Amino acid sequence: MKLTVIGYWGGYPAADGATSSYLLEKDNFSLLIDVGSGALSALQRHKTVSELDAVIVSHYHHDHIADVGVLQYARLVQNNVTGREKVLPIYGHIEDQHGFASLTHDYTKGIAYDPKQSLEVGPFTITFLKTKHPVPCYAMRITDGENVLVYTADSSYMPELISFAKDADLLVTDCNYYAGLDGSKAGHMTSEEAAGIASDANVKSLLLSHLPQFGDTNQLVEEARGIFKGEINLAAKGFTWN
Repeated sequence: MKLTVIGYWGGYPAADGATSSYLLEKDNFSLLIDVGSGALSALQRHKTVSELDAVIVSHYHHDHIADVGVLQYARLVQNNVTGREKVLPIYGHIEDQHGFASLTHDYTKGIAYDPKQSLEVGPFTITFLKTKHPVPCYAMRITDGENVLVYTADSSYMPELISFAKDADLLVTDCNYYAGLDGSKAGHMTSEEAAGIASDANVKSLLLSHLPQFGDTNQLVEEARGIFKGEINLAAKGFTWN
């Protein structure tokens, strides 16, 4: 199981950057998790649009789905050029009917996931946890039967994330605020809160993502190191985890 960071900024992309988007691969199957602003351009450094097998979205805020529309145009153009009729499944929840409806286009099809049930997508099994965010949003625990990756998506601190991430090989956390700040109203976590979940859940590696547009983001790692003693990385374009 290989994860590649496509986009990692929160809110809006920095110059030449992208907001939340992650490429997960296993046995020639490619799953894109969230499709933030700038993600389609960054994705093509690693995969062509035609090579994507599936997409899943955590929620319908623009910094997580902004490039769904241009992805749909890209599939339309590529299918017309190649004469293919391949439809790309895009999985999403249906608590926002308008957002869910936007996932379907000429060569993409929105498929509803039930957060109370596990979901099989290619070689991956995905379970869900509703997070604390201003709109319905779901964290994901993904396994290929050998390794476990947990993606908090957007959330303020909630103790339920500890059991959800228990013993994960990699925890990708929302880290939109520095230590001492309060991100709860916006539905985001601080470096210390993210590290606390990683420590209490006994994960092997922590990846801080959904990063803020202010301050020196390297400080987030230093703050997290005061709490979590395992491996900590700061999300960056093209960062890979195997």
